[in-house]
Amino acid sequence: MNSILPLSQDHSPQPTPRWQQAMADAIRTPEALLAALALTPAQLPAIFNGGDQFPLRVPHSFVARMKQGDPDDPLLRQVLPLSQENELTQGYLDDPVGDLDASETPGLLHKYHGRALLITTAACAVHCRYCFRRNFPYQQQNAAASQWDETIRYIEQDTSITEVILSGGDPLALSDQRLAALSNKLDQIPHLTRLRIHTRLPVVIPARICDSLITWLNSSRLSPVVVVHINHPNEIDNDLHEALQWLQTVPRITLLNQSVLLQGVNDDSKTLIALSEALFTSGVHPYYLHLLDKARGTAHFDIPLARATTIFDEIHAKLPGYLVPRLVQEQAGASGKTLLPLNSI
Repeated sequence: MNSILPLSQDHSPQPTPRWQQAMADAIRTPEALLAALALTPAQLPAIFNGGDQFPLRVPHSFVARMKQGDPDDPLLRQVLPLSQENELTQGYLDDPVGDLDASETPGLLHKYHGRALLITTAACAVHCRYCFRRNFPYQQQNAAASQWDETIRYIEQDTSITEVILSGGDPLALSDQRLAALSNKLDQIPHLTRLRIHTRLPVVIPARICDSLITWLNSSRLSPVVVVHINHPNEIDNDLHEALQWLQTVPRITLLNQSVLLQGVNDDSKTLIALSEALFTSGVHPYYLHLLDKARGTAHFDIPLARATTIFDEIHAKLPGYLVPRLVQEQAGASGKTLLPLNSI
C-alpha cells in the first residue's frame, strides 16, 4: 500500500496523494457508472443524474467491488441515483435528526451530554443516496470557517464535554495537515479525553489510510475512536482489510463500525451476519445498526420497524453477543440514540 511521503528539505512540490487523486478521478455520471459495470439503463429502474445539489459521485476503487452486469448489486444500489429520490414522501425531511436545532455555533452540534460534533467539511468521496445530510446547509454550518476558533472557544467553556466527534461530509476528506492542526488545538483543552472520527472515505478509497494519517493519529494526546461506515460484506476487500489492519497499529485506538439498514442492500439476516463476521476478521467491532434516518429523497431505502426487529432477532439468535450490533434509531431532540425494543432480549 503506497503512502504519503514527507516534504523534502527544499520544499519542492510533491505528487498529489493517491487518495486525493482517487477522489478527483471519481465517476460522476450514471452513464459512466453503468458503462464500467457493463449495464444499460434498460436493466434498471428509472435513474437520473442526482441533480446539482447531490450529484452522483463514486470512486473507481468502490466500483471495482461491484459485480459486473448485476443491476441489483448491493454496492451499486447505495450510489446510483434513482428517480424515486424526487418523490415527496410525508415524514421525510431536510433535517430528519434535528441537527440544526442542536447547532450552538456554525458547524458545532451539541446534542448529547459530554459530546460535541464538528461539521468539518461538506466534501465526501462518495455520495451515498441514503445520506441523512444530503440536504444539509453546509455553507452556513462550517466549523472551519473561522479557523475553528469559535468552536474551540465553545468547547473550552463547557467542561462537561469530554469527547469531540469529527463529522461532515467526511472529515477524512481534509488533508492530514489540516486535521493535525485542528487536533493540536483540541489537545490543549484539558477536559477532553477522546477524539472520534466518523468516516466512509477509507471504505471506498482504502489508500486514505496512509503514513501521514497514522502519524497524525499517533501524535494526538486524545484517545482516537474511528467509526467506519460499512453496510455490506462485499465492501470489505483485501485492500480495505489491510488498511483496517494498519489503523490498528495506532496505540489506544478503538475501531468501530456502524451500518444503515437499507432496502435491497442488507435487509436480511444472512447478509448482516456475514458483515459482522467480516468486520471481526478485520479487527472492527460491530457497533450500531441504524434504522434509516428519514431524509427527503430516501424513502425507497426504508423498511418497516417490525421487519427490522425480525431481522435483528435472527442475527441475535445466530451470533455471539460481541458480534451483534445495537439496533438504534436517531430521533430529533432525544438525549441519545434510541435502542429499539427487541423480541428476543
